[in-house]
Amino acid sequence: MAVLLLAEHTETTLSGTTEKALTAARAIGADVHVLVAGGAARGAAEAAANLDGVTKVLLAEGPQLAHQLAEEVAALIVPMMAGYDALVAPSTARAKNTLPRVAALLDVMQISDIIAVVSPDTFERPIYAGNAIQTVKSADAKKVVTVRTASFAATPARSGAPAPIESIAAGGTVGVSTFEKAEIAKLERPELTAARIIVSGGRGMQSGENFKKLIEPLADRLGAAVGASRAAVDAGFVPNDYQVGQTGKVVAPELYVAVGISGAIQHLAGMKDSKVIVAINKDGEAPIFQVADYGLVGDLFTIVPELEAELAKAGK
Repeated sequence: MAVLLLAEHTETTLSGTTEKALTAARAIGADVHVLVAGGAARGAAEAAANLDGVTKVLLAEGPQLAHQLAEEVAALIVPMMAGYDALVAPSTARAKNTLPRVAALLDVMQISDIIAVVSPDTFERPIYAGNAIQTVKSADAKKVVTVRTASFAATPARSGAPAPIESIAAGGTVGVSTFEKAEIAKLERPELTAARIIVSGGRGMQSGENFKKLIEPLADRLGAAVGASRAAVDAGFVPNDYQVGQTGKVVAPELYVAVGISGAIQHLAGMKDSKVIVAINKDGEAPIFQVADYGLVGDLFTIVPELEAELAKAGK
Protein backbone atom coordinates (compact mmCIF):
# COMPACT_ATOMS: atom_id res chain seq x y z
CA MET A 1 0.00 0.00 0.00
CA ALA A 2 1.51 3.35 -1.07
CA VAL A 3 1.16 6.17 1.46
CA LEU A 4 1.78 9.89 0.96
CA LEU A 5 2.73 11.75 4.15
CA LEU A 6 2.28 15.53 4.14
CA ALA A 7 5.18 16.99 6.13
CA GLU A 8 4.74 19.73 8.70
CA HIS A 9 7.74 22.04 8.46
CA THR A 10 9.10 25.58 8.61
CA GLU A 11 10.97 25.42 5.28
CA THR A 12 14.34 24.77 6.92
CA THR A 13 13.32 22.41 9.71
CA LEU A 14 10.97 19.46 10.01
CA SER A 15 8.39 19.43 12.81
CA GLY A 16 8.53 16.62 15.33
CA THR A 17 4.85 15.97 14.57
CA THR A 18 5.92 14.67 11.15
CA GLU A 19 8.18 12.07 12.77
CA LYS A 20 5.23 10.81 14.84
CA ALA A 21 2.80 10.85 11.91
CA LEU A 22 5.37 8.82 9.98
CA THR A 23 5.03 6.04 12.56
CA ALA A 24 1.30 5.87 11.80
CA ALA A 25 1.92 6.07 8.04
CA ARG A 26 4.32 3.11 8.21
CA ALA A 27 1.65 1.07 10.01
CA ILE A 28 -0.75 1.77 7.12
CA GLY A 29 1.64 0.91 4.31
CA ALA A 30 5.29 -0.05 3.82
CA ASP A 31 5.91 2.31 0.89
CA VAL A 32 5.86 5.81 2.42
CA HIS A 33 6.68 8.94 0.40
CA VAL A 34 6.97 12.27 2.22
CA LEU A 35 5.70 15.40 0.48
CA VAL A 36 7.52 18.59 1.44
CA ALA A 37 5.73 21.58 -0.10
CA GLY A 38 7.08 25.10 0.36
CA GLY A 39 8.81 28.08 -1.15
CA ALA A 40 12.39 26.97 -0.49
CA ALA A 41 12.10 23.85 1.64
CA ARG A 42 15.10 21.71 0.75
CA GLY A 43 16.32 21.85 4.38
CA ALA A 44 13.10 20.22 5.58
CA ALA A 45 13.26 17.70 2.72
CA GLU A 46 16.77 16.65 3.72
CA ALA A 47 15.60 16.15 7.31
CA ALA A 48 12.72 13.97 6.10
CA ALA A 49 15.10 11.92 3.95
CA ASN A 50 17.00 10.95 7.08
CA LEU A 51 14.01 9.34 8.81
CA ASP A 52 13.74 5.57 9.01
CA GLY A 53 11.14 4.00 6.73
CA VAL A 54 10.90 6.84 4.21
CA THR A 55 11.11 5.42 0.68
CA LYS A 56 11.28 8.76 -1.11
CA VAL A 57 10.93 12.48 -0.42
CA LEU A 58 8.98 14.59 -2.92
CA LEU A 59 10.01 18.25 -2.88
CA ALA A 60 7.59 20.76 -4.39
CA GLU A 61 8.84 24.35 -4.37
CA GLY A 62 7.14 27.43 -5.74
CA PRO A 63 6.13 30.93 -4.67
CA GLN A 64 2.48 29.86 -4.32
CA LEU A 65 3.55 27.23 -1.76
CA ALA A 66 5.73 29.55 0.31
CA HIS A 67 3.10 29.94 3.04
CA GLN A 68 1.52 26.51 2.53
CA LEU A 69 -1.97 27.91 1.99
CA ALA A 70 -4.55 25.15 2.13
CA GLU A 71 -5.99 25.80 -1.33
CA GLU A 72 -2.60 25.70 -3.02
CA VAL A 73 -1.38 22.58 -1.21
CA ALA A 74 -4.67 20.75 -1.81
CA ALA A 75 -4.46 21.51 -5.53
CA LEU A 76 -0.94 20.04 -5.55
CA ILE A 77 -1.93 16.87 -3.68
CA VAL A 78 -5.16 15.85 -5.44
CA PRO A 79 -3.63 14.82 -8.80
CA MET A 80 -0.80 13.08 -6.94
CA MET A 81 -3.27 10.80 -5.17
CA ALA A 82 -3.76 8.79 -8.37
CA GLY A 83 -0.56 6.98 -7.34
CA TYR A 84 -1.33 6.55 -3.63
CA ASP A 85 -3.78 4.60 -1.50
CA ALA A 86 -3.65 6.91 1.52
CA LEU A 87 -2.81 10.48 2.47
CA VAL A 88 -1.60 10.99 6.06
CA ALA A 89 -0.75 14.14 8.02
CA PRO A 90 -0.35 15.13 11.68
CA SER A 91 -3.42 16.75 13.29
CA THR A 92 -2.00 20.27 13.20
CA ALA A 93 -3.89 23.44 12.37
CA ARG A 94 -2.32 23.46 8.90
CA ALA A 95 -3.25 19.86 8.11
CA LYS A 96 -6.76 20.31 9.53
CA ASN A 97 -7.17 23.14 7.04
CA THR A 98 -5.73 21.26 4.07
CA LEU A 99 -6.82 17.61 4.28
CA PRO A 100 -10.61 18.20 4.38
CA ARG A 101 -10.23 20.05 1.07
CA VAL A 102 -8.33 17.12 -0.39
CA ALA A 103 -10.95 14.65 0.88
CA ALA A 104 -13.76 16.73 -0.62
CA LEU A 105 -12.02 16.97 -4.00
CA LEU A 106 -11.43 13.21 -3.95
CA ASP A 107 -15.04 12.65 -2.82
CA VAL A 108 -14.04 10.50 0.16
CA MET A 109 -14.59 10.71 3.91
CA GLN A 110 -11.74 12.01 6.06
CA ILE A 111 -10.72 9.92 9.08
CA SER A 112 -9.67 12.41 11.73
CA ASP A 113 -7.42 12.26 14.76
CA ILE A 114 -6.55 8.56 14.78
CA ILE A 115 -4.79 7.13 17.83
CA ALA A 116 -4.08 3.63 16.48
CA VAL A 117 -3.84 1.76 13.18
CA VAL A 118 -5.64 -1.60 13.37
CA SER A 119 -5.12 -2.41 9.69
CA PRO A 120 -4.61 -0.40 6.48
CA ASP A 121 -8.34 0.35 6.32
CA THR A 122 -9.28 0.28 10.03
CA PHE A 123 -8.39 2.86 12.67
CA GLU A 124 -9.16 3.89 16.23
CA ARG A 125 -10.06 7.45 17.19
CA PRO A 126 -11.34 9.07 20.41
CA ILE A 127 -14.91 10.37 20.71
CA TYR A 128 -16.88 12.02 23.54
CA ALA A 129 -13.79 13.89 24.78
CA GLY A 130 -11.81 10.65 24.90
CA ASN A 131 -14.36 8.78 27.03
CA ALA A 132 -14.90 6.25 24.24
CA ILE A 133 -12.73 4.88 21.44
CA GLN A 134 -14.37 4.47 18.05
CA THR A 135 -13.13 1.86 15.58
CA VAL A 136 -13.59 3.10 12.00
CA LYS A 137 -13.30 0.92 8.90
CA SER A 138 -13.12 2.81 5.62
CA ALA A 139 -14.35 1.38 2.31
CA ASP A 140 -13.05 4.38 0.33
CA ALA A 141 -10.44 3.60 -2.29
CA LYS A 142 -8.37 6.54 -1.04
CA LYS A 143 -7.86 7.06 2.69
CA VAL A 144 -7.38 10.62 4.00
CA VAL A 145 -6.16 10.44 7.59
CA THR A 146 -5.02 12.89 10.26
CA VAL A 147 -2.98 11.57 13.19
CA ARG A 148 -3.16 12.51 16.87
CA THR A 149 0.60 12.56 17.27
CA ALA A 150 0.48 12.36 21.08
CA SER A 151 -0.49 8.69 20.62
CA PHE A 152 2.50 7.71 18.47
CA ALA A 153 6.23 7.54 19.16
CA ALA A 154 8.56 9.45 16.85
CA THR A 155 10.19 7.50 14.04
CA PRO A 156 13.97 7.34 14.64
CA ALA A 157 16.65 8.49 12.23
CA ARG A 158 17.71 5.95 9.65
CA SER A 159 21.07 4.21 10.02
CA GLY A 160 21.94 4.01 6.32
CA ALA A 161 22.03 6.45 3.44
CA PRO A 162 19.23 9.02 3.25
CA ALA A 163 16.20 8.41 1.06
CA PRO A 164 16.28 9.97 -2.40
CA ILE A 165 14.83 13.47 -2.81
CA GLU A 166 12.87 14.03 -6.01
CA SER A 167 11.91 17.54 -7.10
CA ILE A 168 8.39 17.66 -8.54
CA ALA A 169 6.44 20.39 -10.32
CA ALA A 170 4.62 22.74 -7.98
CA GLY A 171 1.75 23.16 -10.46
CA GLY A 172 -0.18 26.30 -11.22
CA THR A 173 -1.45 28.92 -8.82
CA VAL A 174 -5.04 28.56 -7.59
CA GLY A 175 -5.13 32.16 -6.41
CA VAL A 176 -8.33 32.05 -4.36
CA SER A 177 -6.55 33.01 -1.14
CA THR A 178 -3.64 35.26 -0.26
CA PHE A 179 -1.21 35.40 2.64
CA GLU A 180 -1.48 38.61 4.64
CA LYS A 181 0.71 38.24 7.73
CA ALA A 182 1.78 35.89 10.49
CA GLU A 183 2.09 36.82 14.15
CA ILE A 184 4.42 34.21 15.61
CA ALA A 185 5.03 34.04 19.33
CA LYS A 186 8.69 33.60 20.26
CA LEU A 187 8.95 31.14 23.13
CA GLU A 188 11.87 30.89 25.51
CA ARG A 189 10.53 27.55 26.76
CA PRO A 190 9.78 24.36 24.79
CA GLU A 191 6.67 24.31 22.59
CA LEU A 192 3.78 22.53 24.30
CA THR A 193 3.21 19.71 21.81
CA ALA A 194 6.93 18.89 21.65
CA ALA A 195 7.85 19.28 25.34
CA ARG A 196 9.09 16.36 27.46
CA ILE A 197 7.85 18.07 30.64
CA ILE A 198 4.85 20.37 31.06
CA VAL A 199 3.80 22.37 34.12
CA SER A 200 0.19 23.54 33.85
CA GLY A 201 -1.87 25.81 36.04
CA GLY A 202 -5.62 26.08 36.46
CA ARG A 203 -8.27 28.28 37.99
CA GLY A 204 -6.69 27.64 41.39
CA MET A 205 -3.79 29.90 40.42
CA GLN A 206 -6.22 32.83 40.96
CA SER A 207 -4.31 35.30 38.74
CA GLY A 208 -1.84 35.71 35.92
CA GLU A 209 0.62 37.18 38.41
CA ASN A 210 0.60 33.91 40.32
CA PHE A 211 1.42 32.07 37.08
CA LYS A 212 4.52 34.23 36.79
CA LYS A 213 5.48 33.79 40.45
CA LEU A 214 4.86 30.05 40.78
CA ILE A 215 4.29 28.17 37.52
CA GLU A 216 6.94 29.81 35.36
CA PRO A 217 9.84 29.45 37.87
CA LEU A 218 8.94 25.79 38.43
CA ALA A 219 8.78 25.21 34.67
CA ASP A 220 12.15 26.91 34.19
CA ARG A 221 13.64 24.79 36.97
CA LEU A 222 12.47 21.62 35.17
CA GLY A 223 13.17 22.82 31.63
CA ALA A 224 9.45 22.49 30.98
CA ALA A 225 6.79 24.11 28.83
CA VAL A 226 3.98 26.07 30.50
CA GLY A 227 0.38 24.99 29.98
CA ALA A 228 -2.99 25.94 31.35
CA SER A 229 -6.55 24.73 31.71
CA ARG A 230 -9.36 26.32 29.76
CA ALA A 231 -10.65 27.95 32.95
CA ALA A 232 -7.29 29.72 33.44
CA VAL A 233 -7.27 30.87 29.82
CA ASP A 234 -10.88 32.06 29.93
CA ALA A 235 -10.08 33.99 33.11
CA GLY A 236 -7.33 35.82 31.24
CA PHE A 237 -4.47 34.47 33.37
CA VAL A 238 -2.46 33.35 30.31
CA PRO A 239 -2.77 33.48 26.49
CA ASN A 240 -4.95 30.87 24.76
CA ASP A 241 -1.94 29.21 23.08
CA TYR A 242 -1.12 27.82 26.56
CA GLN A 243 -4.39 25.86 26.68
CA VAL A 244 -4.22 22.09 27.06
CA GLY A 245 -7.39 20.09 26.44
CA GLN A 246 -9.96 19.02 23.91
CA THR A 247 -10.37 22.60 22.69
CA GLY A 248 -6.67 23.36 23.12
CA LYS A 249 -3.56 21.28 22.52
CA VAL A 250 -3.36 17.53 23.01
CA VAL A 251 -0.10 16.55 24.70
CA ALA A 252 1.58 13.41 25.98
CA PRO A 253 4.83 14.44 27.71
CA GLU A 254 6.96 12.22 29.90
CA LEU A 255 5.93 14.32 32.93
CA TYR A 256 2.80 16.47 33.34
CA VAL A 257 2.45 18.57 36.50
CA ALA A 258 -1.09 19.88 37.05
CA VAL A 259 -1.24 22.71 39.59
CA GLY A 260 -4.61 23.97 40.78
CA ILE A 261 -6.43 22.08 38.02
CA SER A 262 -9.62 20.28 39.08
CA GLY A 263 -9.60 17.94 36.08
CA ALA A 264 -12.60 18.79 33.90
CA ILE A 265 -13.19 16.14 31.24
CA GLN A 266 -12.18 18.44 28.38
CA HIS A 267 -8.81 19.05 30.06
CA LEU A 268 -8.22 15.37 30.79
CA ALA A 269 -8.86 14.59 27.11
CA GLY A 270 -5.81 16.67 26.24
CA MET A 271 -3.26 15.27 28.72
CA LYS A 272 -4.34 11.89 30.11
CA ASP A 273 -1.89 10.04 27.81
CA SER A 274 1.06 11.66 29.62
CA LYS A 275 3.53 9.07 30.91
CA VAL A 276 3.60 10.39 34.51
CA ILE A 277 1.01 12.81 35.91
CA VAL A 278 1.53 14.77 39.13
CA ALA A 279 -1.47 16.65 40.56
CA ILE A 280 -1.38 19.41 43.18
CA ASN A 281 -4.81 20.47 44.46
CA LYS A 282 -6.38 21.35 47.80
CA ASP A 283 -9.49 19.31 46.96
CA GLY A 284 -8.72 15.65 47.57
CA GLU A 285 -11.87 14.68 45.61
CA ALA A 286 -10.87 16.57 42.46
CA PRO A 287 -11.22 14.46 39.28
CA ILE A 288 -7.57 15.12 38.37
CA PHE A 289 -6.52 12.63 41.07
CA GLN A 290 -8.32 9.83 39.19
CA VAL A 291 -5.74 10.00 36.39
CA ALA A 292 -2.74 11.15 38.45
CA ASP A 293 0.17 8.84 39.23
CA TYR A 294 1.17 11.06 42.16
CA GLY A 295 -1.07 13.43 44.06
CA LEU A 296 -0.34 16.18 46.57
CA VAL A 297 -3.38 17.41 48.49
CA GLY A 298 -2.81 20.84 49.95
CA ASP A 299 -2.39 24.54 49.32
CA LEU A 300 -0.52 25.04 46.06
CA PHE A 301 0.80 28.38 47.28
CA THR A 302 2.72 26.44 49.94
CA ILE A 303 3.51 23.24 48.03
CA VAL A 304 4.87 24.75 44.80
CA PRO A 305 7.52 26.97 46.50
CA GLU A 306 8.54 23.98 48.66
CA LEU A 307 8.81 21.78 45.58
CA GLU A 308 10.94 24.34 43.78
CA ALA A 309 13.17 24.69 46.86
CA GLU A 310 13.72 20.92 46.98
CA LEU A 311 14.56 20.86 43.27
CA ALA A 312 17.08 23.63 43.86
CA LYS A 313 18.71 21.57 46.64
CA ALA A 314 18.91 18.63 44.23
CA GLY A 315 20.74 20.81 41.74
CA LYS A 316 17.90 21.05 39.26
